[in-house]
Amino acid sequence: MLEQFDAIKNFLPHREPFLFIDEIINIELGKNIHCILKNSPDEDFYKGHFPNNPIFPGVLIVEALAQASGILGFQTMNKTPEEGSIYVFAGIDKARFRSRVGPNDRVHLYSEIVSEKKGIWKFETKAEADDKIVCTATILCADRKA
Repeated sequence: MLEQFDAIKNFLPHREPFLFIDEIINIELGKNIHCILKNSPDEDFYKGHFPNNPIFPGVLIVEALAQASGILGFQTMNKTPEEGSIYVFAGIDKARFRSRVGPNDRVHLYSEIVSEKKGIWKFETKAEADDKIVCTATILCADRKA
C-alpha cells in the first residue's frame, strides 16, 4: 500500500494533510479512474464538523473527486507535477450531495473524462459509500505550467 501511495504522490502536487486519495483501484488512461478516499475517524475536521454527529465535509469530497480526476488527467497526459505541470481545479457544475459520509465509511471515487479542449479537461464524477451515491459533480481541471 505504501508503494502505491508514493505513486499517487507522483501524480498530484498535494501533500498531507490535503491529500485525499489513498488508493487507485483501477485506471483506464484516457477514460476513467476508480479511487478510494482517505477517511480516518481521527481527522481533525470531525471534531468540529459536527460534535457528536461527525460528517465528512462535502467540500472535501469534491476536492477528493478533483484529485482523482487530476491523477487521471496527469497519467493520461503522461506528465507529473515535478516536470513543471500543475493540474488546477478550474470549475464545478451540478454538484449534488445525496448522502452523508461518516468517520468509518469507505468512499469510492469515480471520474470519467468527458472532453479536453485547450488544456481544460471536463470530468463526470461521483462518490459512493455503502453502495449509495454520496455526491455527483461535473468537474473542470486545467493543465498549466507550475
